[in-house]
Amino acid sequence: MSEALLEARGIGLAFQGREVLKNVDLRVAGGEIVTLIGPNGAGKSSLVRVVLGLLAPERGEVWRRPGLRIGYMPQRVALPDNLPLRVRRFLALGGGSGGPRIEASAERLGIVHLLDSPMTALSGGEHQRVLLARALLRQPELLVLDEPVQGVDVTGQAALYRLIGELRDELGCGVLMISHDLHLVMAATDRVLCINGHVCCSGHPEAVSRHPAYLELFGAPASAGLAVYTHHHDHTHDLHGDVTGDGHGHDDGHTHG
Repeated sequence: MSEALLEARGIGLAFQGREVLKNVDLRVAGGEIVTLIGPNGAGKSSLVRVVLGLLAPERGEVWRRPGLRIGYMPQRVALPDNLPLRVRRFLALGGGSGGPRIEASAERLGIVHLLDSPMTALSGGEHQRVLLARALLRQPELLVLDEPVQGVDVTGQAALYRLIGELRDELGCGVLMISHDLHLVMAATDRVLCINGHVCCSGHPEAVSRHPAYLELFGAPASAGLAVYTHHHDHTHDLHGDVTGDGHGHDDGHTHG
């Protein structure tokens, strides 16, 4: 198993007497994509704020590898319509980096042509790519992505999820991602935690999509949704998502959604 980048154990959190998280465990390793799913109000964003050190848990503990570089991508950044902030300046403010790194990040995300555009003129997909480029400026060992496809059409969602997988492969970083829809993220993640105040179930996305706790929350297995991604395996998984073999190059050609 890869070295852990962060671990949270027994996390408990309450707001104004309402329990938001109860006894939640989370581990993210280098080179691994872990996705938190669950209904609105399930505590996904609160858990991320705890592991980032932005919220102190009432119970439990969080360990982060010393010196861990984290790149964070929020859902969206709301800017006033009359704020004359261009993409290049927005990236410079967020990354604290010089021009060459901004240019390199923008090129990798395909947004070089947007660098002199106002932030307020961007489409949903362009906005999310700019936020992801900003997170990459930190040369992260862990990417934390809060609903990275928020406000993006289905075609753009597929492209963004593919890009996230490519970045994980190129950087060797871990990825912790929040999503509300396992159907869309299935082929873009290695392991899923389904959260509704506590961890309802966890493991490989195909196994989670058939777990009774998942079905109780979301109603139907992922195979009943829209087919968006084709997931090509070069290995096999057990029920918990652990790799059990290399598959000898086998491509199962599953289509999920």
